[in-house]
Amino acid sequence: MKYAFPDNFWWGSASSALQTEGAREGETTWDYWFAREPNRFHNGVGPQHTSTFYQHWKTDIQLLKQLNHNSFRTSISWARLIPDGIGEVNPEAVDFYNQVIDELNEQGITPFMTLFHFDMPMAMQEIGGWENRDVVEAYARYAQICFELFGDRVLHWFTFNEPIVPVEGGYLYDFHYPNVVDFRRAATVAYHTVLAHAKAVQAYRAGHYAGEIGIVLNLTPSYPRSQNPADVKAAHIADLMFNRSFLDPVLRGEYPADLVALLKAYDQLPACRPEDSALIAEGKIDLLGVNYYQPRRVKCRDSAVNPQAPFMPEWFFDSYEMPGRKMNPYRGWEIYEPGIYDILVNLRDNYGNPRCFISENGMGVENEQRFIENGQINDQYRIEFISEHLTWLHKGISEGCNCLGYHMWTFIDNWSWCNAYKNRYGFIQLDLKTQQRTIKKSGEWFAATALNNSFEKE
Repeated sequence: MKYAFPDNFWWGSASSALQTEGAREGETTWDYWFAREPNRFHNGVGPQHTSTFYQHWKTDIQLLKQLNHNSFRTSISWARLIPDGIGEVNPEAVDFYNQVIDELNEQGITPFMTLFHFDMPMAMQEIGGWENRDVVEAYARYAQICFELFGDRVLHWFTFNEPIVPVEGGYLYDFHYPNVVDFRRAATVAYHTVLAHAKAVQAYRAGHYAGEIGIVLNLTPSYPRSQNPADVKAAHIADLMFNRSFLDPVLRGEYPADLVALLKAYDQLPACRPEDSALIAEGKIDLLGVNYYQPRRVKCRDSAVNPQAPFMPEWFFDSYEMPGRKMNPYRGWEIYEPGIYDILVNLRDNYGNPRCFISENGMGVENEQRFIENGQINDQYRIEFISEHLTWLHKGISEGCNCLGYHMWTFIDNWSWCNAYKNRYGFIQLDLKTQQRTIKKSGEWFAATALNNSFEKE
């Protein structure tokens, strides 16, 4: 069967500054943390070991063209552009980003730019990071500078990538710096991120730029174990905390009333100012990027909460390991292709069918060298992963969902936070020693799919 996609569908991939560029002048939280706790990083490999996009951007963009990308998302590094977060703009960074943007446009690859992809300048973290409203103001200034410098040639902007992740990682579950476990502080970070987002949107609108502005959210549909009311309620609360805490403000301009009521009941609400709600209402977006990797399966708690334990989302639900689920064993994530369809239907039915696209979807696999045949990685599993997700995406589009494209994570195997190079995600294999790039089987498949704007599947 042939699956054809709408005209002008965005075919491409996504990456980020910190994971690809390499060393920069301004220190980020990642540089700082790695210098102090290298043991927290897989094989002790830190953020200086990236896929060297800063040196190889021109040939890498040629590879994007070879993969028939018509669009590509990456991010601007705040710490590269403004090393201390608030001071002088680094002219070398401006030159670099200008060259990248111009080359992408010249090659017919539309640049999608993210302003913040987990890479807080350390100078900003030292004054409290997103807990401090001064950092919100500094970010708004940084966003404004980016729009002024590049807004004539970048027509698709994203304020944040997966803003829930720094909240979870840095302030709830201790897998990102600053390694805090404190729900109220997490709620403050999330709230101030929404304010920062809204200020950037406000600045973009005020500048009357030619393009559009949005945000990229990792949406993990929450599925209850059963239709028992206790399980359904558990899934609803998980959805409120991990999806709707950002989805509702950016699409509806306000927070879900039941999330506010829940946090209020447990005295976990962040400090709000009277003018905040009008600002949040101004943060409504033009375009939503959806990162989808896995579902969240939950059930009601079987045991009572220890009242002495720190307040956590898990006070309201337990994770549920569904029997027979399909797993990616290297990442420990469930593979559930219909989730991508369920997200789109939810956006269509409950959020006014916003313009959206799949901004990330991907499969990380360990030790891919074992699949080399005739000098090329034969990653048939990745081709199956993509085509299965695209089948469900196609179904959503055929039922009226307003999805405009599909970007894969990622185009070249890159450094991945605490996991370094443990799992490889790229269409293109990276040899860490030589930095040589070799297109995998999935890259060839994707290039053909993008060229034909369709694929065949039995």
